[in-house]
Amino acid sequence: MERPLTQYIHPDGPPRWLPEYLKGGGYRSLQTFAAGMAPQDLQRLVAEAGLRGRGGAGFPTANKWSFVPMGSDAPKPKYIVANADEMEPGTFKDRVLLEGEPHGLVESMIIAGYALEAEVGFIFLRGEYHRSAERLTQAIAEAYVEGYLGKPLPGTEFRFDLHLHASAGRYICGEETALLNALEGKRAIPRAKPPFPQTVGLWGQPTIVQNVETLYNLPHIVNHGSAWYRGLSRSKDGGTKIYGISGRVTHPGWWELPFGTTARELLEQHAGGMVNGASFRGLLPGGASTAFLTEQQLDLAMDYSSIPPEVGRLGTGTMIVLDDQTCPVGFVLNLEKFFARESCGWCTPCREGLPWVARILESFEEGRATHDDLALLEMHAKFLAPGHTFCALAPGATAPLQSALKYFRDDFMQHISSGSCPWSRKQKRERVLV
Repeated sequence: MERPLTQYIHPDGPPRWLPEYLKGGGYRSLQTFAAGMAPQDLQRLVAEAGLRGRGGAGFPTANKWSFVPMGSDAPKPKYIVANADEMEPGTFKDRVLLEGEPHGLVESMIIAGYALEAEVGFIFLRGEYHRSAERLTQAIAEAYVEGYLGKPLPGTEFRFDLHLHASAGRYICGEETALLNALEGKRAIPRAKPPFPQTVGLWGQPTIVQNVETLYNLPHIVNHGSAWYRGLSRSKDGGTKIYGISGRVTHPGWWELPFGTTARELLEQHAGGMVNGASFRGLLPGGASTAFLTEQQLDLAMDYSSIPPEVGRLGTGTMIVLDDQTCPVGFVLNLEKFFARESCGWCTPCREGLPWVARILESFEEGRATHDDLALLEMHAKFLAPGHTFCALAPGATAPLQSALKYFRDDFMQHISSGSCPWSRKQKRERVLV
């Protein structure tokens, strides 16, 4: 099984610095530009490879690039921004890459810059990722010394400059226009679209914002071709995917596997199933802002094409498992508190609605909830859905709530009928017995 993204990554060891990276074929992709590959050729290659964004939305990368103005009449400068502000709860895939193979992102940013005739790149990094920052800083410095950054690439007139920006830290910065505002030193709130960043982005210039894992695929597509890349996958979405699992499983962790691997294979084979004494009830397939999948959906391929919209979406592909020893109401409450705190406050439904959702869920956990409160939760789940808010933060926040009300409604009813959280009472009894 090929693992192009992570084959050289050892979680307990140091990353490959420039000498080791070069020995393994690093920066070889840049030689193809001197051999006559034009930016349009590179865009066509990425389209043929079927690369889709790995940040959660799964938008085809080449389609996104196609809106950037090209040629001598295009506005200058143009920018490439790597979204490394990985704040989705339960998601840690980008950190694996940034810490384990920092030169991979540098090379990938240069490739993206060449494809879009963009001269400058920024890595917008989550502020708490101190080790990633240290390793990226060293990798960027090594690339400047070697001439991969700051000088025309051999055989071309293209030169690229790259900068690291540590985020002040807000979940909303995962939304690309809020990220651009933050990068400009403004309040991190989403922008109205259109215009889209591809034409009017950072400082009003054409800009592409791309997820870290997405970018890491580019050197391998250039080096091995689109047919090879599509052959790595089990689905029509090309390549591999870094999947992760957390929760009460035997072996929580991450794995690079063919795109289209099923949730059941991930849970039972790679994560080793549930720990002794715990049973599976559901999982969030791609971080905290996705809907629950239950036993009936475990055989779905985990890619952007196979999960029906009425069931949910893949998101980041890093799963959070719910077991039968954890209260689903408390589980969702924990997530909604996070989302309520991270709302940027720009639109009323999100700013006011998410704190109300958290307070109502607290009333369930504290034994004060009524049937009217259940109806209020359902109302909020409806009015915070897509199409009712300025950006996707609130719809993503209510995805686990909507699906919990669908699949675990009996648990909500037990909280109402018993006047307390059944799991809390169970834990108290167990402490007494011990």
